Amino acid sequence: MEKLTIQEEEAMIYIWNLGTCYIKDIVAKYPKPAPPYTTVASIVKNLMHKKYVKATQIGNTYQYTPIIPEGEYKRSFMSGFVHNYFENSYKEMVSFFAKEQKLSANDLKEIINMIEKGKD
Repeated sequence: MEKLTIQEEEAMIYIWNLGTCYIKDIVAKYPKPAPPYTTVASIVKNLMHKKYVKATQIGNTYQYTPIIPEGEYKRSFMSGFVHNYFENSYKEMVSFFAKEQKLSANDLKEIINMIEKGKD
């Protein structure tokens, strides 16, 4: 799975949220001032080439649908992130955020509870 640029990732988040959509729907999701329609169309074209979305012609326009599920992208991205920055250790990643005070003891307790509930 090819890594997305920041602009592609932002557009992809809107596409995942919308499901099936048109360029105008994606443009409407951006905060104001939104990028031009043509810019968003170029980003979506790149997403098609990278096989993240597919296009279906409807009359004289195209409807776009995500091919790669959001969860699959997140798993792939996080795996690479942990591999590249934390020696392939999620424990090291959590430890880093705890040391940087981005996670509190209560946050860690909540994470432990979530993990334990997931084991049931």
